Amino acid sequence: MENKTSSWSDQWGTGVFDNEEKDLEKPNNKSNNKKMEQMKAAASTGLVKAKSAAVVGAHKVKKGTSTGVKWIKNKLSK
Repeated sequence: MENKTSSWSDQWGTGVFDNEEKDLEKPNNKSNNKKMEQMKAAASTGLVKAKSAAVVGAHKVKKGTSTGVKWIKNKLSK
């Protein structure tokens, strides 16, 4: 009952999967590099916008909290 097909361990390093590994190791062509650069630029722009929105939101929260604490102090002092 011997199996005619080779096992995974038998195939390892024998060149059966070498073509697949080489495909993964190939450098990207120029169009893929260009697409990646565009995606990185768009992501970086989005990150800058998100960061600035977070900073503005933090300032609003800080100002609102300060105003609220002052209001409470004024109400309690009366």
